[in-house]
Amino acid sequence: MLSRRRLLVLGGLTGGVALAPFVQSGDTRRTPQHLHVHDHAGRVPAVRSGPAVTPFSVKMPVPATRIPSVRTSDTDIYRLSVQPATAQILPGLSTPVLTYGGSFCGPTIRARRGRRTLITFDNKLGHETNVHLHGGRVAAAHDGYPTDVITPGSGRAYLYPNAQPGATLWYHDHAHHLEAENVYRGLHGFYLIDDEDERRLGLPSGSYDVPIMLRDALFDDAGNLVFDPADPYNRPTLLANGKPQPYFEVAARKYRLRLLNGSTHRVFELTLDGARMTQIATDAGLLPAPVPVDRLVLSSGERADIVVDFAGVPLGGHVTLNDVAGAVLRFDVVRAAADRSRVPAQLRPLAPMPTAVQDRKLVLSLDPVNIRALINDRVFDPARVDMQVKRGTTEIWEVTNSDTNVGGSGFGVPHNFHTHLSHFLLLSRDGKPPLPGEGGWKDTVLIQPGETVRLQVDIGSHLGRYVYHCHMLEHSALGMMGQMEIVN
Repeated sequence: MLSRRRLLVLGGLTGGVALAPFVQSGDTRRTPQHLHVHDHAGRVPAVRSGPAVTPFSVKMPVPATRIPSVRTSDTDIYRLSVQPATAQILPGLSTPVLTYGGSFCGPTIRARRGRRTLITFDNKLGHETNVHLHGGRVAAAHDGYPTDVITPGSGRAYLYPNAQPGATLWYHDHAHHLEAENVYRGLHGFYLIDDEDERRLGLPSGSYDVPIMLRDALFDDAGNLVFDPADPYNRPTLLANGKPQPYFEVAARKYRLRLLNGSTHRVFELTLDGARMTQIATDAGLLPAPVPVDRLVLSSGERADIVVDFAGVPLGGHVTLNDVAGAVLRFDVVRAAADRSRVPAQLRPLAPMPTAVQDRKLVLSLDPVNIRALINDRVFDPARVDMQVKRGTTEIWEVTNSDTNVGGSGFGVPHNFHTHLSHFLLLSRDGKPPLPGEGGWKDTVLIQPGETVRLQVDIGSHLGRYVYHCHMLEHSALGMMGQMEIVN
């Protein structure tokens, strides 16, 4: 029987607070949030809550949009420091964090489709880092390969062509073995690609287009972030744009809310109390058509854009975004406003896909004996190519989460799956059609214990080596990552 500590160190590394990280064998529910995990003596692990925070007592900020330092005829040029800083996350307390440009969350970069972005990141940390544009279709040298790091005191320029449709992307650390803690401590920020075709649809824009990063954290009594991957249940503080259970003032009109799960593992299961959600986009951009949703499930790294119309809420009224663990964010309707935006019946039709040239099977699993995380029974090795794929083609990948009974514990562990460079269409879950909100292009997908997802993968046009991995970052840090080489 696997000890509780070993289970936590390996499987528990994936654990969130709202969704327990384990699913009991034979449990067929889609999400395991009602389960309790006991140690070998039958005791429920204690949850340290950190300093108490009064819900809705602080205002949610919108991450500042960075202005390019130089604009050329075809390129926006930026320079950002990767640096330690302090942030006031909890009221009255200062928290040491890691940041891009000194802010927690990092500054938002707004790019334009067809116009390049060049960002130089200067490493002012005391350890290695790098930067991955999550969802970006970029050359291999600019992808933030896990072992291609920026050493302390040096800088690196990343070139992003933005030759892809409009989408909510994000940038974050991806230095191998360090990624989970670096992201947990603050190395994350939004990267939004604006698209002229999208602009013509008339969706909410300007100040009514709001990026919101959701994540969890554990603080000690002094306000310090506590990163303990062997005790994943104790990340009880829910943050929206770096503030605990904040409020956000809105007008009585439609808003586009770009939701990102920036946690290193937690799965958010979101509902809205007081208004309706209409999902318009997923990871890689707009859906074919808007989808009304009552519940939105986002695993680590996943994004969903929703439109919420606050026009039906009386002035002075409230709308609350909830997770299964409790309230995340309250919207306070404080003023009237004109609204010429709309949500058209058609958004971005899916183009016909070419015939897939290859079928592949990938199995995600944990090795509790050696404390490793594996794909097809292998730990990540940057010197090994796991598959060669031809650029410009599509393939069918079946990805299975085999962790239904880790180490004989009786518990399963969820994973998710993220592809660098390549985007995919989710064809099925265990042979069943995906949910309507999963019907667009994606780069990250949740896979529950025992579940198999079938993906049609658009490989992309760049040559070189790219990784694919579980985006529950403690798992990728332990080696749940493979490598594909894209060739002519």
